[in-house]
Amino acid sequence: MSESTLQVFIDGALNYFQHTSDKDVKVGTPYLIENNSPAAFDFTGIIGVSGPYRGTVYFTAPKALLTHLLLSIGEKDTSMDYVLDLVGEVANTIAGNARAQFGQEFMISVPVVVEGSPSHIHMPKDLRSYVIPVYWKAYSAAVVICLEN
Repeated sequence: MSESTLQVFIDGALNYFQHTSDKDVKVGTPYLIENNSPAAFDFTGIIGVSGPYRGTVYFTAPKALLTHLLLSIGEKDTSMDYVLDLVGEVANTIAGNARAQFGQEFMISVPVVVEGSPSHIHMPKDLRSYVIPVYWKAYSAAVVICLEN
């Protein structure tokens, strides 16, 4: 994956957090992982990608980050339904920003949201995934990208 392609997803993550009351978000250095066991926190929003790129993009975060994020965007209800909706919304927004950059042929699915380790993410075993660490307030999350062109 090219540096410019990776930058599109970094920018998508940064842009999402600019809509919060605390815009102080940072991304760490992206790194590669094997696709044997997906990197995950408490909740994960998964987006399937097809078209010129094929694979998966997902956002994964601990419950505490998602709860605090809900409050930061003005939502008072931090129930499980809202937490699940939010992790899917973040993943969808990041993938949607990539679609805006790559064009309409970059097709994205509706988010699939899972709690716990996402054992049913189908990642090609012959590829590796890029993990983009995301730091917001005292929390860590990640955007994970596994795309082939």
